[in-house]
Amino acid sequence: MSAARVERTATSDQGPKLSRPHTVDGKVREKETTPSPASSVPRVRGSAAARPSVADPTRASEAPADPVGEAVPTISARGDPVAVTAIVVRLVALFCVLMHERSSVAELAKSLRAELDRYSPGGKLPSSRTLVERYRVSPVTVTRALAQLAAEGLVVTRPGAGAFRAEPRTPTPVVGDTSWQEVALSADSATELVPRAVDASGVLVTLSAPPPGVIEFNGGYLHPSLQPESALAAALARAGRRPGAWGRPPTDGLPELREWFAREIGGSITAAEVLITAGGQSAISTALRALAPPGTPVLVESPTYPGMLAVARAAGLRPVPVPTDADGVRPELLEAAFRATGARVFVCQPLFQNPTGTTLHPERRREVVRIARTAGAFVVEDDFARRLVHEDAAPLPAPLAAEDPDGVVVHVRSLTKITSASMRVGALAARGPVLERLRAIQVVDSFFVPRPLQEAALELVGSPAWPRHLRAVAQELRNRREVMTGALALHLPELALPYIPSGGYQLWLRLPDALPESSLLAAGLRAGVTVAPGRPYFCAEPPAGHIRLSFAGVAGPTEIVEGVRRLRTAVDELTG
Repeated sequence: MSAARVERTATSDQGPKLSRPHTVDGKVREKETTPSPASSVPRVRGSAAARPSVADPTRASEAPADPVGEAVPTISARGDPVAVTAIVVRLVALFCVLMHERSSVAELAKSLRAELDRYSPGGKLPSSRTLVERYRVSPVTVTRALAQLAAEGLVVTRPGAGAFRAEPRTPTPVVGDTSWQEVALSADSATELVPRAVDASGVLVTLSAPPPGVIEFNGGYLHPSLQPESALAAALARAGRRPGAWGRPPTDGLPELREWFAREIGGSITAAEVLITAGGQSAISTALRALAPPGTPVLVESPTYPGMLAVARAAGLRPVPVPTDADGVRPELLEAAFRATGARVFVCQPLFQNPTGTTLHPERRREVVRIARTAGAFVVEDDFARRLVHEDAAPLPAPLAAEDPDGVVVHVRSLTKITSASMRVGALAARGPVLERLRAIQVVDSFFVPRPLQEAALELVGSPAWPRHLRAVAQELRNRREVMTGALALHLPELALPYIPSGGYQLWLRLPDALPESSLLAAGLRAGVTVAPGRPYFCAEPPAGHIRLSFAGVAGPTEIVEGVRRLRTAVDELTG
Protein backbone atom coordinates (compact mmCIF):
# COMPACT_ATOMS: atom_id res chain seq x y z
CA MET A 1 0.00 0.00 0.00
CA SER A 2 1.19 3.49 -0.74
CA ALA A 3 -1.04 5.26 1.77
CA ALA A 4 -0.09 6.11 5.32
CA ARG A 5 -0.61 3.05 7.50
CA VAL A 6 -1.67 3.41 11.14
CA GLU A 7 -1.15 0.10 12.89
CA ARG A 8 -2.96 -1.02 16.02
CA THR A 9 -1.27 -2.36 19.13
CA ALA A 10 -4.08 -4.72 20.00
CA THR A 11 -3.48 -8.40 19.18
CA SER A 12 -7.08 -9.44 19.45
CA ASP A 13 -8.53 -10.94 16.31
CA GLN A 14 -11.95 -9.57 17.17
CA GLY A 15 -13.64 -7.17 14.79
CA PRO A 16 -14.28 -7.22 11.08
CA LYS A 17 -11.87 -9.04 8.83
CA LEU A 18 -11.38 -6.65 5.95
CA SER A 19 -9.12 -7.07 3.00
CA ARG A 20 -8.88 -3.28 2.64
CA PRO A 21 -8.58 -0.59 5.31
CA HIS A 22 -11.54 1.62 6.21
CA THR A 23 -11.82 4.83 8.13
CA VAL A 24 -13.50 4.92 11.52
CA ASP A 25 -13.59 8.21 13.43
CA GLY A 26 -10.48 9.49 11.73
CA LYS A 27 -8.38 6.32 12.18
CA VAL A 28 -7.42 3.51 9.85
CA ARG A 29 -8.17 -0.05 10.91
CA GLU A 30 -6.06 -2.77 9.33
CA LYS A 31 -6.20 -6.55 9.27
CA GLU A 32 -4.50 -7.94 12.36
CA THR A 33 -2.01 -10.12 10.57
CA THR A 34 1.22 -8.29 11.36
CA PRO A 35 0.98 -6.46 14.67
CA SER A 36 3.66 -3.89 15.35
CA PRO A 37 4.41 -1.30 18.07
CA ALA A 38 2.03 1.64 18.29
CA SER A 39 2.96 4.87 16.59
CA SER A 40 1.83 8.26 17.93
CA VAL A 41 1.91 9.87 14.50
CA PRO A 42 1.07 8.63 11.04
CA ARG A 43 3.98 7.35 9.01
CA VAL A 44 4.22 8.86 5.55
CA ARG A 45 5.20 6.70 2.62
CA GLY A 46 5.76 8.11 -0.84
CA SER A 47 4.31 11.54 -1.67
CA ALA A 48 1.00 11.16 0.17
CA ALA A 49 0.72 12.54 3.69
CA ALA A 50 -1.86 12.62 6.42
CA ARG A 51 -3.02 16.20 6.73
CA PRO A 52 -5.53 17.79 9.11
CA SER A 53 -8.41 19.71 7.63
CA VAL A 54 -7.85 23.46 8.02
CA ALA A 55 -11.35 24.40 6.94
CA ASP A 56 -12.94 22.43 9.79
CA PRO A 57 -10.31 20.86 12.01
CA THR A 58 -12.82 19.45 14.52
CA ARG A 59 -14.73 17.37 12.01
CA ALA A 60 -13.63 14.03 10.60
CA SER A 61 -14.19 13.50 6.91
CA GLU A 62 -14.03 10.67 4.51
CA ALA A 63 -10.50 9.89 3.47
CA PRO A 64 -9.78 10.48 -0.21
CA ALA A 65 -8.16 7.79 -2.25
CA ASP A 66 -4.55 8.04 -3.31
CA PRO A 67 -3.40 7.35 -6.86
CA VAL A 68 -3.14 3.61 -6.29
CA GLY A 69 -6.48 3.29 -4.62
CA GLU A 70 -5.44 3.21 -0.95
CA ALA A 71 -7.26 5.37 1.55
CA VAL A 72 -5.48 8.44 2.86
CA PRO A 73 -6.46 8.88 6.53
CA THR A 74 -7.65 12.28 7.73
CA ILE A 75 -6.91 13.24 11.31
CA SER A 76 -9.56 14.75 13.54
CA ALA A 77 -8.26 17.55 15.76
CA ARG A 78 -10.80 16.70 18.45
CA GLY A 79 -8.76 15.36 21.35
CA ASP A 80 -5.68 14.87 19.18
CA PRO A 81 -2.81 17.18 20.31
CA VAL A 82 -0.72 16.17 17.32
CA ALA A 83 -3.40 17.38 14.91
CA VAL A 84 -3.93 20.62 16.83
CA THR A 85 -0.21 21.30 16.77
CA ALA A 86 -0.12 20.67 13.04
CA ILE A 87 -2.96 23.12 12.48
CA VAL A 88 -1.27 25.81 14.56
CA VAL A 89 1.98 25.31 12.68
CA ARG A 90 0.19 25.66 9.36
CA LEU A 91 -1.61 28.82 10.47
CA VAL A 92 1.64 30.38 11.67
CA ALA A 93 3.27 29.44 8.40
CA LEU A 94 0.36 30.99 6.51
CA PHE A 95 0.75 34.22 8.49
CA CYS A 96 4.47 34.32 7.70
CA VAL A 97 3.71 33.76 4.03
CA LEU A 98 1.26 36.64 4.02
CA MET A 99 3.78 38.95 5.69
CA HIS A 100 6.44 37.92 3.20
CA GLU A 101 3.97 38.41 0.37
CA ARG A 102 3.30 41.98 1.48
CA SER A 103 7.03 42.72 1.57
CA SER A 104 7.55 41.08 -1.81
CA VAL A 105 4.86 43.22 -3.41
CA ALA A 106 6.58 46.40 -2.23
CA GLU A 107 9.99 45.20 -3.42
CA LEU A 108 8.69 44.14 -6.83
CA ALA A 109 6.81 47.41 -7.29
CA LYS A 110 10.00 49.30 -6.46
CA SER A 111 11.99 47.30 -9.02
CA LEU A 112 9.39 47.76 -11.74
CA ARG A 113 9.10 51.46 -11.00
CA ALA A 114 12.85 51.83 -11.51
CA GLU A 115 12.70 50.02 -14.85
CA LEU A 116 9.81 51.99 -16.37
CA ASP A 117 12.19 54.45 -18.03
CA ARG A 118 13.28 51.63 -20.35
CA TYR A 119 9.86 51.68 -21.97
CA SER A 120 8.33 54.44 -24.02
CA PRO A 121 4.83 55.68 -23.11
CA GLY A 122 2.39 53.03 -24.27
CA GLY A 123 5.12 50.39 -24.41
CA LYS A 124 4.25 46.92 -23.22
CA LEU A 125 5.85 45.54 -20.09
CA PRO A 126 6.97 41.90 -19.84
CA SER A 127 4.20 39.39 -19.33
CA SER A 128 3.19 38.24 -15.88
CA ARG A 129 4.77 34.83 -16.51
CA THR A 130 8.05 36.49 -17.46
CA LEU A 131 7.99 38.62 -14.31
CA VAL A 132 7.25 35.56 -12.18
CA GLU A 133 10.29 33.75 -13.61
CA ARG A 134 12.59 36.79 -13.58
CA TYR A 135 11.92 37.88 -10.00
CA ARG A 136 11.08 34.42 -8.59
CA VAL A 137 7.81 35.57 -7.06
CA SER A 138 4.27 34.25 -7.20
CA PRO A 139 1.69 35.33 -9.80
CA VAL A 140 -0.31 36.96 -6.99
CA THR A 141 2.68 39.13 -6.09
CA VAL A 142 3.03 40.23 -9.72
CA THR A 143 -0.66 41.08 -9.95
CA ARG A 144 -0.58 43.14 -6.76
CA ALA A 145 2.59 44.98 -7.72
CA LEU A 146 1.12 45.94 -11.10
CA ALA A 147 -2.08 47.07 -9.39
CA GLN A 148 -0.03 49.32 -7.13
CA LEU A 149 1.75 50.91 -10.08
CA ALA A 150 -1.59 51.35 -11.83
CA ALA A 151 -2.95 53.15 -8.76
CA GLU A 152 0.05 55.48 -8.96
CA GLY A 153 -0.77 56.22 -12.61
CA LEU A 154 2.49 54.68 -13.86
CA VAL A 155 1.09 51.71 -15.78
CA VAL A 156 -2.16 50.75 -17.47
CA THR A 157 -3.39 47.15 -17.35
CA ARG A 158 -5.63 45.76 -20.09
CA PRO A 159 -7.32 42.40 -19.53
CA GLY A 160 -6.02 39.85 -22.00
CA ALA A 161 -3.40 42.24 -23.39
CA GLY A 162 -1.01 42.89 -20.50
CA ALA A 163 0.46 45.91 -18.74
CA PHE A 164 1.68 49.05 -20.50
CA ARG A 165 3.56 52.14 -19.42
CA ALA A 166 1.07 54.93 -18.91
CA GLU A 167 1.11 58.13 -20.88
CA PRO A 168 2.35 61.21 -19.00
CA ARG A 169 -0.47 62.39 -16.75
CA THR A 170 -0.50 66.01 -17.84
CA PRO A 171 1.87 68.27 -19.72
CA THR A 172 3.91 70.80 -17.81
CA PRO A 173 1.38 73.19 -16.25
CA VAL A 174 1.17 76.62 -17.78
CA VAL A 175 2.54 79.29 -15.49
CA GLY A 176 -0.27 81.76 -14.96
CA ASP A 177 -0.11 85.45 -14.19
CA THR A 178 -1.38 86.08 -10.65
CA SER A 179 -0.08 89.63 -10.39
CA TRP A 180 -3.66 90.95 -10.67
CA GLN A 181 -4.29 89.62 -7.14
CA GLU A 182 -1.97 92.25 -5.65
CA VAL A 183 -4.36 94.93 -6.85
CA ALA A 184 -7.48 93.01 -5.81
CA LEU A 185 -6.26 92.27 -2.30
CA SER A 186 -5.22 95.87 -1.66
CA ALA A 187 -8.02 97.68 -3.49
CA ASP A 188 -9.97 98.33 -0.29
CA SER A 189 -6.98 99.07 1.94
CA ALA A 190 -7.54 102.80 1.67
CA THR A 191 -10.93 102.44 3.40
CA GLU A 192 -9.84 99.86 5.98
CA LEU A 193 -9.08 101.30 9.38
CA VAL A 194 -6.93 98.27 10.16
CA PRO A 195 -5.28 96.23 7.36
CA ARG A 196 -6.36 92.60 7.53
CA ALA A 197 -3.12 91.10 6.24
CA VAL A 198 -2.26 88.29 8.63
CA ASP A 199 1.23 87.60 9.98
CA ALA A 200 1.16 83.97 11.13
CA SER A 201 4.89 83.69 11.81
CA GLY A 202 4.43 83.80 15.57
CA VAL A 203 2.01 80.86 15.37
CA LEU A 204 3.92 78.82 12.81
CA VAL A 205 7.09 78.90 14.90
CA THR A 206 5.32 76.74 17.51
CA LEU A 207 3.63 74.46 14.96
CA SER A 208 6.51 73.70 12.60
CA ALA A 209 8.51 70.54 13.27
CA PRO A 210 12.24 71.15 13.73
CA PRO A 211 14.83 69.53 11.45
CA PRO A 212 16.00 66.04 12.45
CA GLY A 213 18.36 66.05 15.39
CA VAL A 214 17.33 69.53 16.56
CA ILE A 215 15.97 69.85 20.09
CA GLU A 216 12.59 71.59 20.15
CA PHE A 217 12.30 74.30 22.81
CA ASN A 218 9.68 76.20 20.79
CA GLY A 219 6.84 73.67 20.89
CA GLY A 220 3.37 74.45 22.14
CA TYR A 221 2.05 70.96 22.86
CA LEU A 222 2.87 67.95 25.01
CA HIS A 223 5.51 65.55 23.76
CA PRO A 224 4.01 62.22 22.60
CA SER A 225 5.48 60.58 25.70
CA LEU A 226 3.26 62.85 27.83
CA GLN A 227 0.10 62.46 25.77
CA PRO A 228 -2.56 59.91 26.78
CA GLU A 229 -2.24 58.10 23.47
CA SER A 230 -3.61 54.75 24.67
CA ALA A 231 -6.51 56.39 26.46
CA LEU A 232 -7.25 58.54 23.41
CA ALA A 233 -7.21 55.51 21.11
CA ALA A 234 -9.50 53.57 23.42
CA ALA A 235 -11.85 56.55 23.78
CA LEU A 236 -12.04 57.04 20.03
CA ALA A 237 -12.75 53.34 19.50
CA ARG A 238 -15.53 53.34 22.09
CA ALA A 239 -16.94 56.58 20.69
CA GLY A 240 -17.16 55.11 17.22
CA ARG A 241 -19.37 52.32 18.56
CA ARG A 242 -21.82 54.62 20.32
CA PRO A 243 -25.32 54.67 18.82
CA GLY A 244 -25.61 57.61 16.46
CA ALA A 245 -21.92 58.47 16.78
CA TRP A 246 -21.73 59.43 13.11
CA GLY A 247 -24.94 61.38 13.05
CA ARG A 248 -25.41 65.13 13.13
CA PRO A 249 -24.85 66.57 16.63
CA PRO A 250 -26.69 69.53 18.17
CA THR A 251 -25.16 72.78 16.90
CA ASP A 252 -24.35 73.86 20.45
CA GLY A 253 -22.61 70.57 21.18
CA LEU A 254 -23.54 67.34 22.91
CA PRO A 255 -25.52 68.10 26.11
CA GLU A 256 -23.35 65.76 28.22
CA LEU A 257 -20.15 67.45 27.05
CA ARG A 258 -21.57 70.92 27.67
CA GLU A 259 -22.57 69.79 31.16
CA TRP A 260 -19.04 68.52 31.82
CA PHE A 261 -17.47 71.81 30.74
CA ALA A 262 -19.97 73.74 32.90
CA ARG A 263 -18.93 71.71 35.95
CA GLU A 264 -15.27 72.32 35.11
CA ILE A 265 -15.79 76.09 34.97
CA GLY A 266 -17.75 76.08 38.20
CA GLY A 267 -19.81 78.77 39.89
CA SER A 268 -23.35 79.08 38.59
CA ILE A 269 -22.42 78.40 34.94
CA THR A 270 -24.91 75.97 33.38
CA ALA A 271 -24.76 73.72 30.32
CA ALA A 272 -27.20 76.08 28.57
CA GLU A 273 -24.52 78.78 28.71
CA VAL A 274 -21.81 76.63 27.09
CA LEU A 275 -21.04 76.18 23.39
CA ILE A 276 -18.71 73.42 22.14
CA THR A 277 -16.02 74.72 19.78
CA ALA A 278 -13.27 73.26 17.62
CA GLY A 279 -10.52 74.03 20.12
CA GLY A 280 -9.45 77.20 21.93
CA GLN A 281 -8.19 79.07 18.89
CA SER A 282 -11.58 78.75 17.20
CA ALA A 283 -13.30 79.92 20.38
CA ILE A 284 -11.11 83.05 20.64
CA SER A 285 -11.78 83.86 16.99
CA THR A 286 -15.53 83.52 17.49
CA ALA A 287 -15.46 85.68 20.63
CA LEU A 288 -13.48 88.52 19.06
CA ARG A 289 -15.65 88.62 15.95
CA ALA A 290 -18.79 88.64 18.08
CA LEU A 291 -17.68 91.33 20.52
CA ALA A 292 -15.77 93.88 18.44
CA PRO A 293 -16.55 95.26 14.96
CA PRO A 294 -13.71 95.61 12.43
CA GLY A 295 -11.57 98.69 12.88
CA THR A 296 -12.03 98.93 16.64
CA PRO A 297 -9.36 98.47 19.32
CA VAL A 298 -9.05 95.42 21.53
CA LEU A 299 -6.98 95.52 24.74
CA VAL A 300 -4.47 92.73 25.26
CA GLU A 301 -1.84 91.83 27.82
CA SER A 302 1.72 92.68 26.88
CA PRO A 303 3.35 90.32 26.15
CA THR A 304 0.68 87.87 25.05
CA TYR A 305 -0.07 84.84 22.90
CA PRO A 306 0.79 85.49 19.20
CA GLY A 307 -2.10 83.36 18.01
CA MET A 308 -4.57 85.71 19.64
CA LEU A 309 -2.88 88.74 18.08
CA ALA A 310 -3.09 87.07 14.66
CA VAL A 311 -6.78 86.31 15.13
CA ALA A 312 -7.50 89.90 16.19
CA ARG A 313 -5.71 91.37 13.18
CA ALA A 314 -7.38 88.91 10.82
CA ALA A 315 -10.74 90.19 12.12
CA GLY A 316 -9.69 93.77 11.37
CA LEU A 317 -9.14 94.66 15.03
CA ARG A 318 -6.36 96.82 16.42
CA PRO A 319 -4.57 95.23 19.42
CA VAL A 320 -3.60 97.74 22.12
CA PRO A 321 -1.04 96.53 24.69
CA VAL A 322 -1.54 96.76 28.46
CA PRO A 323 1.68 96.04 30.40
CA THR A 324 1.91 93.23 32.96
CA ASP A 325 4.18 92.38 35.89
CA ALA A 326 4.68 89.38 38.17
CA ASP A 327 1.08 89.72 39.43
CA GLY A 328 -0.52 89.89 36.01
CA VAL A 329 -2.03 92.84 34.17
CA ARG A 330 -1.71 96.20 35.93
CA PRO A 331 -5.23 97.46 36.78
CA GLU A 332 -4.39 101.18 36.70
CA LEU A 333 -2.97 100.85 33.18
CA LEU A 334 -5.96 98.76 32.09
CA GLU A 335 -8.35 101.46 33.28
CA ALA A 336 -6.34 104.14 31.49
CA ALA A 337 -6.34 102.10 28.27
CA PHE A 338 -10.13 101.76 28.36
CA ARG A 339 -10.49 105.51 28.78
CA ALA A 340 -7.99 106.35 26.05
CA THR A 341 -9.21 103.92 23.39
CA GLY A 342 -12.89 103.37 24.08
CA ALA A 343 -12.27 99.64 23.62
CA ARG A 344 -15.06 97.21 24.46
CA VAL A 345 -12.98 94.03 24.80
CA PHE A 346 -10.04 92.98 26.96
CA VAL A 347 -8.40 89.57 26.32
CA CYS A 348 -6.41 88.03 29.15
CA GLN A 349 -4.99 84.75 30.48
CA PRO A 350 -5.39 85.05 34.26
CA LEU A 351 -3.83 81.65 35.00
CA PHE A 352 -0.26 80.75 33.95
CA GLN A 353 -0.20 83.40 31.27
CA ASN A 354 1.56 82.71 27.98
CA PRO A 355 4.46 83.53 27.74
CA THR A 356 5.30 84.85 31.23
CA GLY A 357 3.66 82.09 33.28
CA THR A 358 2.25 84.61 35.76
CA THR A 359 -1.09 84.26 37.56
CA LEU A 360 -3.37 87.25 38.15
CA HIS A 361 -3.24 88.32 41.80
CA PRO A 362 -6.48 87.71 43.77
CA GLU A 363 -7.04 91.44 44.41
CA ARG A 364 -6.45 92.27 40.76
CA ARG A 365 -9.00 89.66 39.67
CA ARG A 366 -11.84 91.65 41.16
CA GLU A 367 -10.37 94.91 39.87
CA VAL A 368 -10.14 93.68 36.30
CA VAL A 369 -13.80 92.63 36.19
CA ARG A 370 -14.91 95.85 37.90
CA ILE A 371 -12.94 98.06 35.50
CA ALA A 372 -14.34 96.27 32.46
CA ARG A 373 -17.89 96.46 33.84
CA THR A 374 -17.52 100.20 34.42
CA ALA A 375 -16.24 100.67 30.86
CA GLY A 376 -19.14 98.65 29.45
CA ALA A 377 -16.67 96.12 28.08
CA PHE A 378 -16.25 92.37 27.96
CA VAL A 379 -13.36 90.33 29.35
CA VAL A 380 -12.39 87.32 27.23
CA GLU A 381 -10.82 84.87 29.66
CA ASP A 382 -8.51 82.38 27.94
CA ASP A 383 -8.18 79.62 30.55
CA PHE A 384 -5.96 77.42 28.38
CA ALA A 385 -3.51 76.20 31.04
CA ARG A 386 -5.73 75.17 33.97
CA ARG A 387 -5.00 71.48 33.44
CA LEU A 388 -1.28 72.15 33.00
CA VAL A 389 -0.85 72.85 36.70
CA HIS A 390 2.36 71.57 38.29
CA GLU A 391 2.44 69.10 41.13
CA ASP A 392 3.76 71.66 43.65
CA ALA A 393 1.30 74.45 42.80
CA ALA A 394 -0.90 76.08 45.43
CA PRO A 395 -4.69 75.62 45.14
CA LEU A 396 -5.86 77.28 41.93
CA PRO A 397 -8.20 80.25 41.89
CA ALA A 398 -11.57 79.76 40.26
CA PRO A 399 -12.03 81.08 36.72
CA LEU A 400 -13.13 84.70 36.47
CA ALA A 401 -16.36 83.52 34.83
CA ALA A 402 -17.28 81.48 37.90
CA GLU A 403 -17.42 84.66 40.00
CA ASP A 404 -19.15 86.88 37.44
CA PRO A 405 -22.97 86.93 37.62
CA ASP A 406 -23.28 89.94 35.28
CA GLY A 407 -22.00 88.36 32.08
CA VAL A 408 -18.87 90.51 31.82
CA VAL A 409 -16.60 87.50 31.28
CA VAL A 410 -16.67 85.32 28.17
CA HIS A 411 -14.82 82.16 29.11
CA VAL A 412 -12.66 80.05 26.75
CA ARG A 413 -11.08 76.67 27.51
CA SER A 414 -9.95 73.60 25.63
CA LEU A 415 -8.91 69.96 25.97
CA THR A 416 -6.16 70.36 23.40
CA LYS A 417 -3.18 71.41 25.51
CA ILE A 418 -3.59 68.66 28.08
CA THR A 419 -4.19 65.88 25.54
CA SER A 420 -3.05 66.26 21.94
CA ALA A 421 -2.86 68.89 19.23
CA SER A 422 -5.43 66.88 17.29
CA MET A 423 -8.01 66.82 20.09
CA ARG A 424 -9.61 70.04 18.85
CA VAL A 425 -12.45 70.27 21.37
CA GLY A 426 -13.04 73.40 23.42
CA ALA A 427 -15.80 75.49 24.93
CA LEU A 428 -17.17 79.03 25.06
CA ALA A 429 -19.22 80.09 28.09
CA ALA A 430 -21.16 83.34 28.32
CA ARG A 431 -24.26 84.85 29.92
CA GLY A 432 -26.88 87.13 28.46
CA PRO A 433 -27.67 88.25 24.90
CA VAL A 434 -24.02 87.88 23.84
CA LEU A 435 -24.47 84.11 23.92
CA GLU A 436 -26.86 84.27 20.96
CA ARG A 437 -24.36 86.27 18.94
CA LEU A 438 -21.60 83.82 19.77
CA ARG A 439 -23.85 80.94 18.77
CA ALA A 440 -24.74 82.55 15.43
CA ILE A 441 -21.10 83.11 14.45
CA GLN A 442 -20.14 79.61 15.57
CA VAL A 443 -22.86 78.03 13.41
CA VAL A 444 -22.08 80.15 10.35
CA ASP A 445 -18.35 79.41 10.59
CA SER A 446 -18.35 75.66 11.21
CA PHE A 447 -21.92 74.35 11.69
CA PHE A 448 -20.76 72.11 14.55
CA VAL A 449 -17.83 70.14 15.94
CA PRO A 450 -17.77 66.60 14.46
CA ARG A 451 -19.76 64.29 16.67
CA PRO A 452 -17.18 61.45 16.84
CA LEU A 453 -14.67 63.91 18.29
CA GLN A 454 -17.17 65.10 20.89
CA GLU A 455 -18.06 61.51 21.77
CA ALA A 456 -14.36 60.66 22.10
CA ALA A 457 -13.85 63.63 24.43
CA LEU A 458 -16.71 62.41 26.62
CA GLU A 459 -15.28 58.91 26.70
CA LEU A 460 -11.84 60.25 27.62
CA VAL A 461 -12.81 62.57 30.48
CA GLY A 462 -15.16 59.94 31.90
CA SER A 463 -12.60 57.14 31.94
CA PRO A 464 -10.41 56.09 34.92
CA ALA A 465 -7.39 56.97 32.78
CA TRP A 466 -8.25 60.70 32.86
CA PRO A 467 -7.34 61.51 36.50
CA ARG A 468 -4.25 59.31 36.21
CA HIS A 469 -3.16 61.27 33.16
CA LEU A 470 -3.66 64.60 34.93
CA ARG A 471 -1.57 63.47 37.90
CA ALA A 472 1.19 62.13 35.67
CA VAL A 473 1.40 65.35 33.64
CA ALA A 474 1.42 67.51 36.80
CA GLN A 475 4.34 65.52 38.18
CA GLU A 476 6.29 65.44 34.93
CA LEU A 477 5.85 69.17 34.20
CA ARG A 478 7.17 70.01 37.66
CA ASN A 479 10.20 67.76 37.14
CA ARG A 480 10.92 69.24 33.73
CA ARG A 481 10.56 72.80 35.00
CA GLU A 482 13.07 72.10 37.79
CA VAL A 483 15.51 70.47 35.37
CA MET A 484 15.32 73.41 32.95
CA THR A 485 15.63 76.11 35.61
CA GLY A 486 18.59 74.26 37.11
CA ALA A 487 20.31 73.89 33.75
CA LEU A 488 19.75 77.57 32.93
CA ALA A 489 21.20 78.67 36.27
CA LEU A 490 24.26 76.51 35.64
CA HIS A 491 24.93 77.18 31.95
CA LEU A 492 23.21 80.50 31.14
CA PRO A 493 23.13 82.68 34.26
CA GLU A 494 23.21 85.85 32.15
CA LEU A 495 19.67 85.17 30.85
CA ALA A 496 17.24 86.75 33.29
CA LEU A 497 14.37 84.57 34.53
CA PRO A 498 12.10 86.98 36.41
CA TYR A 499 9.37 84.45 37.21
CA ILE A 500 9.24 80.69 37.75
CA PRO A 501 5.68 79.49 37.12
CA SER A 502 3.84 76.70 38.91
CA GLY A 503 1.84 75.82 35.82
CA GLY A 504 2.06 75.86 32.04
CA TYR A 505 4.90 74.53 29.95
CA GLN A 506 7.26 77.45 29.31
CA LEU A 507 9.85 79.84 30.75
CA TRP A 508 10.14 83.48 29.65
CA LEU A 509 13.73 84.77 29.51
CA ARG A 510 15.04 88.29 29.01
CA LEU A 511 18.19 88.60 26.93
CA PRO A 512 21.14 90.88 27.67
CA ASP A 513 21.12 94.07 25.59
CA ALA A 514 24.25 92.94 23.74
CA LEU A 515 22.59 89.70 22.59
CA PRO A 516 20.34 90.25 19.56
CA GLU A 517 17.24 88.05 19.57
CA SER A 518 17.29 87.20 15.87
CA SER A 519 20.99 86.35 15.95
CA LEU A 520 20.49 84.01 18.90
CA LEU A 521 17.73 82.16 17.07
CA ALA A 522 19.97 81.56 14.06
CA ALA A 523 22.93 80.53 16.18
CA GLY A 524 20.74 78.21 18.21
CA LEU A 525 19.56 76.45 15.07
CA ARG A 526 23.17 75.97 13.99
CA ALA A 527 23.91 74.50 17.41
CA GLY A 528 20.93 72.14 17.17
CA VAL A 529 18.23 73.78 19.29
CA THR A 530 15.16 75.86 18.40
CA VAL A 531 13.63 78.51 20.65
CA ALA A 532 10.62 80.79 20.28
CA PRO A 533 11.52 84.45 19.61
CA GLY A 534 10.02 87.04 21.93
CA ARG A 535 9.13 89.66 19.29
CA PRO A 536 5.84 88.05 18.10
CA TYR A 537 4.48 88.19 21.68
CA PHE A 538 4.38 92.00 21.59
CA CYS A 539 1.86 93.97 19.54
CA ALA A 540 4.05 97.08 19.85
CA GLU A 541 7.78 97.67 20.25
CA PRO A 542 9.19 95.27 22.87
CA PRO A 543 11.10 96.74 25.82
CA ALA A 544 13.94 94.21 25.38
CA GLY A 545 14.86 90.99 23.63
CA HIS A 546 13.25 87.81 24.94
CA ILE A 547 13.00 84.12 24.17
CA ARG A 548 10.48 81.54 25.31
CA LEU A 549 11.65 78.02 26.17
CA SER A 550 9.15 75.17 26.28
CA PHE A 551 9.94 72.10 28.36
CA ALA A 552 6.81 70.13 27.38
CA GLY A 553 7.62 69.32 23.76
CA VAL A 554 10.92 67.50 24.35
CA ALA A 555 11.54 63.85 25.11
CA GLY A 556 12.63 64.29 28.73
CA PRO A 557 15.09 65.76 31.25
CA THR A 558 18.17 64.51 29.38
CA GLU A 559 17.11 66.35 26.25
CA ILE A 560 16.38 69.49 28.27
CA VAL A 561 19.89 69.56 29.70
CA GLU A 562 21.41 68.93 26.28
CA GLY A 563 19.25 71.66 24.73
CA VAL A 564 20.41 74.21 27.30
CA ARG A 565 24.01 73.17 26.68
CA ARG A 566 23.52 73.75 22.95
CA LEU A 567 21.99 77.13 23.68
CA ARG A 568 25.12 77.94 25.66
CA THR A 569 27.14 77.09 22.57
CA ALA A 570 25.00 79.49 20.53
CA VAL A 571 25.50 82.31 23.04
CA ASP A 572 29.25 81.71 23.08
CA GLU A 573 29.30 81.91 19.29
CA LEU A 574 27.73 85.38 19.42
CA THR A 575 29.60 86.79 22.41
CA GLY A 576 33.01 85.37 21.58
